[in-house]
Amino acid sequence: MAVSREQIITAAIRHLNAAPTASMAEIAAAAGISRATLHRHFASRDELVTVLGWRALEDWQRVQREAGIAEAVASGDRALLREALQALLHGGVAICHEHGFLLTERALPADLLRRSDEIEEHEVEFLSACQRAGLIRADLPPRWVSSVVFGLLVAVAESVRRGDVAQRDVPRLFLDTFLRGVA
Repeated sequence: MAVSREQIITAAIRHLNAAPTASMAEIAAAAGISRATLHRHFASRDELVTVLGWRALEDWQRVQREAGIAEAVASGDRALLREALQALLHGGVAICHEHGFLLTERALPADLLRRSDEIEEHEVEFLSACQRAGLIRADLPPRWVSSVVFGLLVAVAESVRRGDVAQRDVPRLFLDTFLRGVA
């Protein structure tokens, strides 16, 4: 039975979230294919991780769009900013469940990292607007607040991977930790 590129990607994501340092041989086994078949789709682990990285960035942009952070910043409306903040944080958790292994991946190409920085800039601008509205502490640099969100997402990925936290509890734990620790 032929396995599609999408099926391989899905299996790779699932396996890498469980074993972030998995080799191509391990990923192939998890996908139920030979290493040669995996290499026909992806020449190297770096290429596979890069493809997954671009998908993660697309998802991050989608979450920002769906949360309405640009509109909330433009409006400056406290209620709209609060709603967008909660939507952004919930969306971050959802992305983390899909792409959490990438949060600690160090072998990412420069163009992917540049794009990540560009997307983060929108989030930093949004967090700054939330600070001006009094939703989160204004005495912290907005980029630090963004780093706190990132750090909490790493904690989410690792806690779920190790089985320390039930996936169903993560949104509540994440929001509560962020909002009470920064608000």
